[in-house]
Amino acid sequence: MSKIHSREFALLMALLMSVVSFSIDAILPALGQIGRVFAVDNPNLVQWVITCIFAGMTLGQLIAGPLSDAIGRKRILFSGIAIYFVGSLLCYLTLSFELFLLGRFIQGVGVAGPYVATISVVRDKYSGNQMAKVMSLIMMVFMVAPAIAPAIGQVIIHFSGWREIFLLYIAYALVVGIWIALRLEETLLPEQRLPMQIKAFQSGFREVVSNRTTMSYLLCTGLCFGGFIGYLGTSQQIFMQQFGQSGQTFSLCFALLAALMGVASFVNSRLVAKIGMRPICMYGMLCIAVLSFGFLLVQYSGIKITFWMFLLYASLLFSVFGCLFGNLNAIAMEPMGHVAGMASAIIGASASMLSLILASVIGQLYDNTLVPMTWGFAILCGASFLIMLSEKRWLLRLQAS
Repeated sequence: MSKIHSREFALLMALLMSVVSFSIDAILPALGQIGRVFAVDNPNLVQWVITCIFAGMTLGQLIAGPLSDAIGRKRILFSGIAIYFVGSLLCYLTLSFELFLLGRFIQGVGVAGPYVATISVVRDKYSGNQMAKVMSLIMMVFMVAPAIAPAIGQVIIHFSGWREIFLLYIAYALVVGIWIALRLEETLLPEQRLPMQIKAFQSGFREVVSNRTTMSYLLCTGLCFGGFIGYLGTSQQIFMQQFGQSGQTFSLCFALLAALMGVASFVNSRLVAKIGMRPICMYGMLCIAVLSFGFLLVQYSGIKITFWMFLLYASLLFSVFGCLFGNLNAIAMEPMGHVAGMASAIIGASASMLSLILASVIGQLYDNTLVPMTWGFAILCGASFLIMLSEKRWLLRLQAS
């Protein structure tokens, strides 16, 4: 096997991470149809189609992380893809909404393998600002998936039906799996592996919770993603029910927002070495909080919120988000190089659990207005800014002592 080029590596890692976003975003235009087919009375309950895959990821990461440190990254990648296949097949075949949600949960358990292993592989090969730069490039390509996934889903729905989207998921996973087998080398050598033991998990957990930087940015990741997942779960209702837009408009606007995130991620990859990860994260969170509080004032003033006002607000938020996601995880993982797989699992699962709880609250509060979502972004990103500010002051005191 010839050594993989850095650009091919970034592309492959991006496609691996994109299994997650593709599994979420391609199905978004079909949520209304899924609710009708399964006779779901409360439209907010259909949001569990999105929430369940994140719930599966939360559990899957706790298993995949320790295993990736014990048996290597590639085996976890292949195992995750196999589980994802089973979940996708169940979703395609079932006639029960409960079994459909179970299939989504199994999909989530499956994608946890590629998600954890991807971050660990990047951490195996890079560190510091270089890791943040590579992660930003990965995120830039990664953003292509949400940009095109809803449109692909809409085309499949138009010509075939929403169930056939799951056949696409299966094909996508198989193609990526073959690419891994042919081109990706194992980045964790046998002598570097850690035995699968309860003590190893406890040790890794202590490493994470005792590190101020890791815990601070773990919390910020969970808070930030809580608002973001809350938006994802309600996006179809906001676009197609609240504002009466068509599936085609929804797909186009979703692509625009994802493209803005991709551009911002590319800009971040250029700026991070000059400015640093922490300032970008801190001022990004502050920007989102201020924008959201401002948008709340507009909503409470009695001014009727139009679709274009919402789209402008969302565009500004997504532009900032593109600068955050790669940096947040890179900072949290930076002190954890000696237990990368375990730490990635614990950080990912803990942040996901927090974000799921917050997103569920935001989603179930949806009342055909933008107020719950906007409050979510304002409070969660404002809290993240305060946590980052506290961590920065702690670092300055530590350096001065």
